[in-house]
Amino acid sequence: MHAYNRLPSSGHSSPSPPPSPLRSPRLRHGRSKTGRFSPGHPGGGGGVGRTAAQRLAWSFLSLLLRRQGVFLFAPLIYISGMLLYMGSASFDVVPVIKHRPAPGSVYRSPQLYARLRPEMDADNSSADAISTIWKIPYKGGEWKPCVNRSSQGLPESNGYIYVEANGGLNQQRTSICNAVAVAGYLNATLVIPNFHYHSIWKDPSKFKDIYDEEYFVNTLKNDVRIVDRIPEYLMERFGSNMSNVHNFRIKAWSSIQYYRDVVLPKLLEEKVIRISPFANRLSFDAPPVVQRLRCLANYEALRFSSPLLTIGESLVERMRKRSAINGGKYVSVHLRFEEDMVAFSCCVFDGGEQERQDMIAARERGWKGKFTKPGRIIRPGAIRINGKCPLTPLEVGLMLRGMGFTKNTSIFLASGKIYNAEKTMAPLLEMFPNLHTKETLASKEELAPFRNYSSRMAAIDYTVCLHSEAFVTTQGGNFPHFLLGHRRYLYGGHAKTIKPDKRKLALLFDNPNIGWKSFKRQLLTMRANSDAKGVEIKRPNDSIYSFPCPDCMCHANKTDNSRSSSAA
Repeated sequence: MHAYNRLPSSGHSSPSPPPSPLRSPRLRHGRSKTGRFSPGHPGGGGGVGRTAAQRLAWSFLSLLLRRQGVFLFAPLIYISGMLLYMGSASFDVVPVIKHRPAPGSVYRSPQLYARLRPEMDADNSSADAISTIWKIPYKGGEWKPCVNRSSQGLPESNGYIYVEANGGLNQQRTSICNAVAVAGYLNATLVIPNFHYHSIWKDPSKFKDIYDEEYFVNTLKNDVRIVDRIPEYLMERFGSNMSNVHNFRIKAWSSIQYYRDVVLPKLLEEKVIRISPFANRLSFDAPPVVQRLRCLANYEALRFSSPLLTIGESLVERMRKRSAINGGKYVSVHLRFEEDMVAFSCCVFDGGEQERQDMIAARERGWKGKFTKPGRIIRPGAIRINGKCPLTPLEVGLMLRGMGFTKNTSIFLASGKIYNAEKTMAPLLEMFPNLHTKETLASKEELAPFRNYSSRMAAIDYTVCLHSEAFVTTQGGNFPHFLLGHRRYLYGGHAKTIKPDKRKLALLFDNPNIGWKSFKRQLLTMRANSDAKGVEIKRPNDSIYSFPCPDCMCHANKTDNSRSSSAA
């Protein structure tokens, strides 16, 4: 019988179908003329030394190839082969692949300082930047304060508003100014705001301990009624207990229309209402009449109490004397490198295991469980790349020297207790030996009345920073938020403030190849950007406490104050 003829021979010859083409060129050399494997071929039954399992495997493979199943089973065969190989391979030695962290993600500033310091100390290429820092003219011209006080009497009051100002010194300042604006808009009598005691700031100071209460009331007397307590006959209705008074839990950034539509009816009904807490409970976008009251409260009515004002102004004079070589000009720096700030940032510096343990303990003390919630992932490298890490004293020194401030520049450092100060402050003092704090400028006896009160100590720092030639902010927050605007209000609309681009700084401080000239060139550009943005106009949702133009200030070359007059 022919190899391809399955029918028995009947004596008649019938044409046989043509032979099928070979399925794989690779198998041609192993086939006999009959289409079967030759005995010596591995797939043949006559292979020497082949086991039954091997013959079966090759037979199965041959069948797959003949039926074109290879295209279906090839991935499976490949994976099986790889598994067999991995099972027989040795993994005693595993190659280690090293990945360099993303640029800017690691704190390498100490190494950069060590490498740049020789060139930095030898750089005598320019005069101290303190004399040339603010040179870019603003095309809109200078601005001047133009907040007018009302000269008219007040109508009958609609009732009393009692607020609780929460937070630290400057967050409480926000509450005070917003409370003045709300009370004036609703024609209500404002009770002197109560300062809420906070577990972090731990300052029991009252309004009169921080601000000149009498001056505050007299400045606003024709715009808002302000009293120190609610009349007893009204409190008797509530059992003389403020907790029985209706308390509004107002959402953050609520519009002034909400107060008119929701709060005012209750005020008219009850005659006494309470709002607690009150920080940031009024939108920045408000009509001119509300903005004028905010301006009046913040820039004119709020003045530090006499003891704070006296010591603050004394320290300003002492800084000017120590800056005689630069015409009495000095730089103030708001340094946020206290232990709680470092812990809250979740950034990693160079303190090793001790730093890690300190930060874990600080987070647990201040924010129990906040940073250890299930699912919370903390990425210190990403935080640093995004410019969210507080600048260290060393980084502040590198930045200022790169911006052209010389070793002779007088620096005032506004700060709480610096974390690991003996180590972290050393390089900054090397770069700026003429560095001072309120503790070095004042005697222990002078500071004794304020030492255990964080808000009063912050008020002293605020005063010295306010009158510096340049103010440097390193981490944001309410302190620089208010200083930006207050300095604009005093200095013709220009904040005279250095706001560094911390994302760019992170890359610069982590650049192993940068030289001093290139480093300085980029820092001088950053300084120029701060100068160019010194005068900025408030946009709809900006804070009036940082951007007083044009709500609180007018162009200096204009003789009419139509904006303020119409608002009054």
